[in-house]
Amino acid sequence: MAETPDNDWVARFADEVIEAADRYRPGKPIVCASGISPSGPVHLGNLREVLTPHLVADEIRRRGVPCEHIISWDDFDRFRRVPATVDSSWSVHVGKPLSSVPAPPGSEHANWADHFRAPLIEALAELGVEFRGISQTAMYTSGAYTSQVLLAMRERQRIDAILAEYRTRPKQAAPAQRLSADEAAMSALALEGSGAADEDDGTGIGGYYPYKPYCQVCDRDLTTITGYDDATTALTYTCACGHSATVKLSEYHHGKLVWKVDWPMRWAYEGVAFEPSGVDHSSPGSSFVVGGRLVDAVFGGTQPIGPMYAFVGLQGMAKMSSSKGGVPTPSQALGIMEAPLLRWLYSRKKPAQSITVSFGQELQRMYDEWDALTSRVSAGAAAPAELAAYGRATFTVSAGRLPETPVRLPFGTLASVYDVTTGQPEQLLRVLRDVAPEADIPSLDVLRPRLDRAARWVTTELPAESRTQVRSVPDVAALAGLDDTQRAAIRLLLDGLDAAWSLNGLTTLVYGVPKKLLGLPMDVKPTPELRAAQRSFFVLLYELLVGRDTGPRLPTLLLAIGADRVRELLTPPGQ
Repeated sequence: MAETPDNDWVARFADEVIEAADRYRPGKPIVCASGISPSGPVHLGNLREVLTPHLVADEIRRRGVPCEHIISWDDFDRFRRVPATVDSSWSVHVGKPLSSVPAPPGSEHANWADHFRAPLIEALAELGVEFRGISQTAMYTSGAYTSQVLLAMRERQRIDAILAEYRTRPKQAAPAQRLSADEAAMSALALEGSGAADEDDGTGIGGYYPYKPYCQVCDRDLTTITGYDDATTALTYTCACGHSATVKLSEYHHGKLVWKVDWPMRWAYEGVAFEPSGVDHSSPGSSFVVGGRLVDAVFGGTQPIGPMYAFVGLQGMAKMSSSKGGVPTPSQALGIMEAPLLRWLYSRKKPAQSITVSFGQELQRMYDEWDALTSRVSAGAAAPAELAAYGRATFTVSAGRLPETPVRLPFGTLASVYDVTTGQPEQLLRVLRDVAPEADIPSLDVLRPRLDRAARWVTTELPAESRTQVRSVPDVAALAGLDDTQRAAIRLLLDGLDAAWSLNGLTTLVYGVPKKLLGLPMDVKPTPELRAAQRSFFVLLYELLVGRDTGPRLPTLLLAIGADRVRELLTPPGQ
């Protein structure tokens, strides 16, 4: 086997997982797992929960080792709160399983869980993520987990004793890791309030029970177990709605294990070898730590390899939260990012490193970085870890090579031209051919899907004040008020327009006009005086053409406007 680069985290985890699986589950397919609660919009932070095990599972498959990626849909979790965007009447459903709550108004889906799960499934297909989905509603209500539930109830004293160690344990520092200052700060925030006492672990006034029934009458989990008989599995509960009942737990399938017991039960049931979790689940006394004790002591399984992953943030947003709303989803990201680019943003960073995604101007820089990497790969100049991350971004074992844009122009160029031409296909094609005469652009189709991503970014993400509105008529007052130097600069530009009508030619022209006015040769190195003169000239052109002091790159803007209209907008009265 080729030596794994030190910073190729995917290959490192694949090595560890294969070795561990050979020890604990020899001869069986390796299982990598994700867990997603469809309680609200599944955002880009949640996507790391899916892509981290996906990348490891795909690497294992590349080595010819059977491996399955499962996603447990936690659709049997309780509905906790009504989002601000939904009518407050939905509060009657708080406490019900997510799969029993009606979908938000206007949705085509059968229930709340399906409404938020469906867009993620579509996005994962576009990202080339192969998985087996497991509905926890289906598993619990079918009785698939009945043996595990009964076992947990028989072992409730042992479970309670293990949990008690963490209920009384003082807060501790997280295990030593090499984290940046930002990542350490996020880990510290996650530690606040960590520990078993901060989550419902089954403790109640009726004693300790690691199971929570949903009420037969109101369908909510506002229940308290008041008695249980191990021999007959008779369970008695009362509900806040006033209902009381005795059911046979061996036959009653409308309830679930509490989270800190449910998670390790699933590890053993599915034979999970790898499952990452966020810092809130990985800190001392939290679900992953306690689960490691319970999976061995109660369920006879082994705790999976489970790296902590740091938060994913949106530029200007400290931490994504579905409950607060307004968080970007994978579907929204794929509207402005090509699938390989989005995969690369996650594959290039180790799980413990935070990721910042931008829907603003920084998106252009992300595309530029991606294109630069693509060029290095094509030239055989990429570092081993870069090459590995690029390969994982563009190809998966199950989906093959992901769709890429045949003719790549810079994202910023596409966005600027789309903005200036207002997306008119004929104008768009004309300008882009002028911008990149060396590229073979028979139609706009060869620029897709990147062109479509740029168009969506302009129309949905670019603030209205940043959109480019070319003047419909000349600013006569401004043109009449030009001083002699400004008039001379405009004349030099217009005189050279026809001969320079290409992206490179116009670039040379707009930078060269101030040099001529200062009596400098065209190949002179920039000086502070020259830079100031160029900046003043650029501001003048922007104000006369678009009514602002900034805008798209001037050569691109001139090409988009067209030579005749540029002359019309820049010619002073009487000339």
